[in-house]
Amino acid sequence: MAPPDRSSDESGPKGHLFILSAPSGAGKSTLCHAILDRFPDMIYSISSTTRPPRGSETDGVEYHFIDKPSFLKGIEENRWAEWAEVHGNYYGTSADMLDRELGRGRDVLLDIDVQGTFKILERYPDAVTIFIMPPTFDTLRERMEKRGTDSQAGD
Repeated sequence: MAPPDRSSDESGPKGHLFILSAPSGAGKSTLCHAILDRFPDMIYSISSTTRPPRGSETDGVEYHFIDKPSFLKGIEENRWAEWAEVHGNYYGTSADMLDRELGRGRDVLLDIDVQGTFKILERYPDAVTIFIMPPTFDTLRERMEKRGTDSQAGD
């Protein structure tokens, strides 16, 4: 099978957008690390949030931590490829970053929830979507209880 044609226009090759989605605790982070180890040129999209860092989280590593007024301005300016308000905090994926990296011919990996996936597909309909199911719901519950960082309502 031949690789897909990456040159959608005269300006050169375009990157591919890969969306990995799963319930929290299903193993997305582990899979993302494995993909990035296997494909070191792939860009990992780091989401932005208005919530404060938890534990040892570092700005620009787990999330880009920004203030609420900046996030809301981004909504007004259509700068988020997808965004959501969860438990009073905002989370989003930068459309500027996606457009820039895809335009450079770089492949980009997103780790987002199902609702975010549908929003991304509205703007990037050619994205490749991958949904991961946990082995069993008992395994998922056990992982979430061991993790101890997510509320029962989820983040």
